Amino acid sequence: MSFRPPLRSLLLASAAAVPSLLSAAPALAQSAAPGAAVALPAVTVTAPTPEEDARRRLQAIPGGVAVTGPEDHPDTATRTIADALKGTPGVVVQTFFGGNDQPRIQIRGSGLQQNPVERGILALQDGLPLNRADGSYIAGFATPAAAATTEIYRGYTANRLGATVLGGAINTVSPTGSSHPGNTVTLEGGSHGHLATSVRSGASADGVDGLAQVTHARRDGYRDHNSGDRTTFDLNAGAVLSDHVSTRFFLGYTDLAFDVSGPLTKQRLDSNPQQVHGGPVIVGGIATQAGPNVRRDRPQREATQVRFGNRTSFETGDHLFDVAVGVTNTEDSFRFPVSSGIREISGSDATLVARHAYDPGGNDLPLVETTLRYVIGSAERSDYLNRSGSKGQLFGRNDLDATTLSATSTVNVPVTDTLTLSPSLTYSYATRTSEDIYGAATRPTLAYNPANPGVALPDGAVPTRSTSYDRSYSAVSPSLGLSWQPAAGHRLFTAVSRSFEPPTHDDLLATVNGTPNSSPGRPTPGNPALAADAYRTPDLKAQTATTLEAGWRGPVGAVTVDSTVYTAWVKNELLSLRDSTGAPLGAVNAGDTRHSGLELGLSARLSDGLDARLGYTLQEFRFVNDPLRGNNRLAGAPPHVVSLSVNYALTGAWSVGSDLDWIPVKTPVDNMNTLYNDPYAVVSLRTGYQLTDSVRLFGEVRNLFDTAYAASTLVVDAAQATQAVYLPGDGRSFYAGLKATF
Repeated sequence: MSFRPPLRSLLLASAAAVPSLLSAAPALAQSAAPGAAVALPAVTVTAPTPEEDARRRLQAIPGGVAVTGPEDHPDTATRTIADALKGTPGVVVQTFFGGNDQPRIQIRGSGLQQNPVERGILALQDGLPLNRADGSYIAGFATPAAAATTEIYRGYTANRLGATVLGGAINTVSPTGSSHPGNTVTLEGGSHGHLATSVRSGASADGVDGLAQVTHARRDGYRDHNSGDRTTFDLNAGAVLSDHVSTRFFLGYTDLAFDVSGPLTKQRLDSNPQQVHGGPVIVGGIATQAGPNVRRDRPQREATQVRFGNRTSFETGDHLFDVAVGVTNTEDSFRFPVSSGIREISGSDATLVARHAYDPGGNDLPLVETTLRYVIGSAERSDYLNRSGSKGQLFGRNDLDATTLSATSTVNVPVTDTLTLSPSLTYSYATRTSEDIYGAATRPTLAYNPANPGVALPDGAVPTRSTSYDRSYSAVSPSLGLSWQPAAGHRLFTAVSRSFEPPTHDDLLATVNGTPNSSPGRPTPGNPALAADAYRTPDLKAQTATTLEAGWRGPVGAVTVDSTVYTAWVKNELLSLRDSTGAPLGAVNAGDTRHSGLELGLSARLSDGLDARLGYTLQEFRFVNDPLRGNNRLAGAPPHVVSLSVNYALTGAWSVGSDLDWIPVKTPVDNMNTLYNDPYAVVSLRTGYQLTDSVRLFGEVRNLFDTAYAASTLVVDAAQATQAVYLPGDGRSFYAGLKATF
């Protein structure tokens, strides 16, 4: 394999760098906004903070962008990625099992039909990717609770970061010793065995700063088989090396583990959402209530990631040069139900991001900006049988290599003082290579008696067919944006763009022909001699799209409006399909599809001390004259998503707030549009009290009315009416904690 530094070497190199980081270190969180650099310290007290500067630069981009921070979600318990993105227009987050799990995050439908979602956006921390080189990512690696801000780039606006996918990019920006000096300790606890703590310490002096933070969260969970545990450590340190050069180093570690409590049937969801499914039920010789046997298979995921990187900026005259390098090591063990088995992946990735910005006029957007992003990575994937929740025999092993290159150049031409034209061109090239190193002539299989799923049937074996492949993908993606600023604070924009998304290894190497009672390669549990493939390696095309969008940002009286409408004509959309039992079928390229939507954000100061925020997302995602699915809706996308947040300061020290999460209409579960998830509304309350200058108490009640609902569903191609596809949201939950700063 081309690149795989061992974890021990990576940790030793990172540890060796720590003393130098602490002895030399500037004043900035690592925004990925255009023209943002490792900023020099402010020279006057009226200078904008790096966060304020990043917001200003993002707002100048002609497209869908947003910035969120802790102030947008006050007095809440541990902020997961789902909490941090809630209410952001155009970003739809559907939790699977609560806590620190793998929520389905999709923007404009990108990656919508993966279970779990592991592609479709570029996930960044301080401008460096959490994604593997093939584009896959684990959502739980993002740490918004420890972030100063989270930047969202929807669609083509993420091209500046080296992202070419339809969904765009999400960048969590760490605090620094200059922006967040001092010490902060947070302690909290609550329902379902929830306990969490975080400690942060930062300092700066003479152009040098450093900040370290540790977080830990655990919970027993609302449902059976629903525990979770998450620990993170992050360190960043920077230094102003001269009047023109600044640098910052990053070291991060995330350890994530959670049980997968799985889906329920509609009847079980309504009667007892805390239970887990026990697999299909045989009635009159016919299997009903199709779905995984969670009680027997005990699905869970354990993953760790170590990150080390540096970002250095050099400014000379009107030019900014910015270079970031990063290395990650990822260990991922996913115990799927028996139909897929246990997938173990160990690998490393290296990233280079080089940017140049030329800004002779001191504008919000540089006159010219160019970004080169190159990621190379390799991993070893091993697949084992899931034998009643224990690791069984090895049935597949592959060396996986990937590279992804993108080069983007954008010119922001000031046609007039208020009108800016922004043409851009992106070249992308990606490779995906698999070497089958399994070696044996047959692949083992196992099965259980469908009528008595605790009883094992005789083991079997199927002939080994090679899963090696060597694929490459390339594209040129132009875009053209136009923005008009008719008055201060107002900006209208329109843009047309192309996107390009190659498949990941998860798309290209899929386990197939399993059932809820048998392993891959055994489509008929009772027939161990039936020859069938255990893998599918489809020759997929890259997903492309042409997107037209328009929007407006600005105030209307006391209300600030941020709105974008778009339509994307998608070709070869990547769909990861499952059959009517929930077993994987592998990925396919769909025919033509169309994604249209509205992304609307409203915020207002309604009266003294009373603030409100509304996020609304409309999604109209459909097949276009598909031979099987006609013009059906794509499964898994709620047509309407509403999030309302109200906060009221009763006194200078005491505040109360409420949140509403509302899906007002039903959501299709399958692409045939035969099964739907019901609408729901969940109300939460929160309060905070500033006990002293340095101590704040907070409390929260989530799901106040104890609504039984499915927060999300599995996405299948053609569903059965009694199928287990519904993933319950948490019931009524109470949380309390304190935050101390000193």
